Amino acid sequence: MYKIDKIDYDIVTFLMEDGRMSASEIARRLGDVTERTIRYRIERMVEEGLMRISAVVNPQALGFDTIADVFVEVESDLIADVAEKVARFDNVSYVAYSIGETDVSVQVVAKDTADVYRFVTEVIRRIPGVRKTTTSIVPSIVKDVYQWPIPASLLADVGE
Repeated sequence: MYKIDKIDYDIVTFLMEDGRMSASEIARRLGDVTERTIRYRIERMVEEGLMRISAVVNPQALGFDTIADVFVEVESDLIADVAEKVARFDNVSYVAYSIGETDVSVQVVAKDTADVYRFVTEVIRRIPGVRKTTTSIVPSIVKDVYQWPIPASLLADVGE
């Protein structure tokens, strides 16, 4: 497990604010850390898999104004197969196996509710092994994975 300290925490926080923020700008904001140290720490956190730096597309900016969560009940021996098939579609932004009432969780981005309906009924429900789907339209996202900050409680105790 990666041990995060206050400097790493601050670096991640700044990069979540602006993923293009330069190491020199982060060093300037921190005040007592060199640009070289910042670069090294960013590289280490990426290599260790703590974070990645990438572009995050806003589907609404491209006209995909409707988001839906689709919960799929699947025959038990076909869960992985169904999940992999659903994940191949460009309008699917998230797929995961689930524990509970449904077997696969899917998030779909669409132009409108009719687009969601067509995808669920004509694509997902026709995949062999799918027994049932339950769809919820998501009118507003309050928080998503790209906004998840590192909890301060995970900071390594460095005598602060």
